[in-house]
Amino acid sequence: MSVISVGQAVVLGAVEGVTEFLPVSSTGHLKIVEGLMGIPVDDAAVVGFSAVIQVGAIAAVLVYFFKDIVRIVSAWGRGLRDREERYHHDYKFAWWVICATIPIVVVGLAAKPLIQGPLASLWVVAGSLIAGSGVMWAADQMGRHKRGEDDTSFKDAMLVGSSQILALLFPGFSRSGATMSTALILDLDRVAATRLSFFLGIPALTGAGLYELKDALGTGVGAAPLAVGTIVSFVVAYASIAWLLKFVAKHSFNAFVIYRIVVGVVLFGLLGAGVLHS
Repeated sequence: MSVISVGQAVVLGAVEGVTEFLPVSSTGHLKIVEGLMGIPVDDAAVVGFSAVIQVGAIAAVLVYFFKDIVRIVSAWGRGLRDREERYHHDYKFAWWVICATIPIVVVGLAAKPLIQGPLASLWVVAGSLIAGSGVMWAADQMGRHKRGEDDTSFKDAMLVGSSQILALLFPGFSRSGATMSTALILDLDRVAATRLSFFLGIPALTGAGLYELKDALGTGVGAAPLAVGTIVSFVVAYASIAWLLKFVAKHSFNAFVIYRIVVGVVLFGLLGAGVLHS
């Protein structure tokens, strides 16, 4: 019998879709909701389920940015064949995304026992939500927001890509929050920081979902909950992406900072009162 029902999969898919690309930590929110529903947050099948439904959110990115992705992949393909094409920014950018994904893959494989064990605690989520808020606020204040997407470099991609490790090790920190904050510190504007976060998330999250698929199917999550959660995640994430890009074009990240602090404090309270168990 599946440790996650179809009804719970709908809820978790919606939570994943809303929070995956907002800088509020999808992993943290999934663990909180799982805890409230009585689902064991450190169960291997549950961890696998969370990774797999991320593929739905990534599929939403692929659809939303389809033209951009085709342009970048096409430029990369042309560059492999023609030396002259290798001077184009899109060709370079494709390689940067590939290289910037390597650090999180290495750490993810090496630290898997910690990630699925002690670091899966809701206490870690609560602390990371609040700590990440401080980083995000400081980055938004420090950044001069003067560089656009065409101004990104290999150094930018590697630093932003490597920052994803923070969210991997400390669920609650937020992959989007870490990457956007790093990009802002590097003086990218908010829209460029957000789009870079999206593109760097594609290989990392897709790879994580496919890697965890066997664990999710083999240790207690049925195919139906996985399928439903992934589909719901896709639909909700698509709407979330469209909203976020419009929001960051005109607003700072302060609303997300405040929200994260509130959720972190409430989570500490629920854990301390015994309403939730870590």
